[in-house]
Amino acid sequence: MNLILWAIVLLGIYVQQSVSQIVCYSAFSMSTGKCDGLLGKVEKDACCMNPNYGYTNDDGVCRSCGRAAWSQWSSWGECSVSCTAGVSQRRRSCYGDGNCSDPVNLGTVQTKPCEIKDCCPVEGGWSEWGKWQPCSVTCEKGQKKRQRTCSNPLPQCGGSCIGGEEEFTSCDTEIICPTHGGWSSWGGWGPCPVTCIAEGHNIQKERRKRTCTNPTPSTFPLGRDCEGSDTDTRPCSGLPFCPIDGKWGSWSGSTPCSVTCGVGLQIQRRLCDSPKPTHGGRQCQGEEQKHGICTIPVPCPIDGMWTEWSKWEECKQPSTRVIRCKKKLGKRRSTRDCDGREYGGKFCDGEIVQHGICYDIGGCPMKGVLSEWSEWSYCKPNCGTDSAQTREKTCVPDISEYGTEDLTIFSGKLDVNCTGLENKTERRPCNAPKCKDEGD
Repeated sequence: MNLILWAIVLLGIYVQQSVSQIVCYSAFSMSTGKCDGLLGKVEKDACCMNPNYGYTNDDGVCRSCGRAAWSQWSSWGECSVSCTAGVSQRRRSCYGDGNCSDPVNLGTVQTKPCEIKDCCPVEGGWSEWGKWQPCSVTCEKGQKKRQRTCSNPLPQCGGSCIGGEEEFTSCDTEIICPTHGGWSSWGGWGPCPVTCIAEGHNIQKERRKRTCTNPTPSTFPLGRDCEGSDTDTRPCSGLPFCPIDGKWGSWSGSTPCSVTCGVGLQIQRRLCDSPKPTHGGRQCQGEEQKHGICTIPVPCPIDGMWTEWSKWEECKQPSTRVIRCKKKLGKRRSTRDCDGREYGGKFCDGEIVQHGICYDIGGCPMKGVLSEWSEWSYCKPNCGTDSAQTREKTCVPDISEYGTEDLTIFSGKLDVNCTGLENKTERRPCNAPKCKDEGD
């Protein structure tokens, strides 16, 4: 074999070894990030012909076959402390191929203050013990107890006292009690003539006995004898019918592939009916069905996803009248695209164009005023002693003459006179947990 032929053989071996396989699943959960519906090992491209599928590599981490998309925010977690001020957090994850868009920098974690109750428990103190109560019995040995109260001082804010409010000790009346008779446990049932029965057969009775020895009645002082009979009977009708164990029938043919595109399953079934188990006989051992992987070499539909809205276009009127700086309403529009739709996937639901009213104040000189306080921000950073909330007052254009408080409908670059006005910021700390890299 010449050198060229050897090179071709080695190259084929290398290509075959380099095609790695992944474990394919028929479902990926955007809420939990977990895979479900195990299909088996296939090549990644085959598995991900369906964007709703998921897969794992050697590291065992579940990944989505779809494009990158954010999960929903989780529910807010528990407060970090049980009393006074703490923080609560919620999270989201980016699943799929690529990076998720985050135009306003929300990140993956949000933190806010929380307070379960505004005070922490204060323990109370016990009062002195009370007197011992009478003995619990009138003959032989018993118990007596004494009590105390959690009132010295009283606990506060849901606190309590450590320890018990009752104390017990033994007591002896030095009087002998009479011993009343008690039945021992029933003995075992006597034998029946057979261990299993056929329907319609008349079966004899079986018996069991007990004795008045648990305890035996005392003679001085005189105790009472046991009440009732020392013998019990029952028919042997409780015996089971003789069992017949079940056996498997033949495997059925394979079902059609469970999907019309990508990787799916084919199933074979068998019944436990050759014969069926009766009268308590054992069920068939083993699986009732088995499955194998099947592949339909057709790409699966990929639904379209909206892009972000474009910036608003120029604010104007349909006529040629100039409205800049004129306090006259105009119109503007913004557009978005339905991106990524392939192989007959669904179109995006909604409008591709949105319209809005506007005032064109681009370059118009406007008087500045201080805004109202903004809402308190989330806690930043999400951990550590520097975590805090902020709110601010900023210089904004005076739009009182326009009859609206909505700054978003003003179009154009603002020319605001903020002379003599100073932006203000307030900060308050958050009781956030320590960061992982912080010491104790």
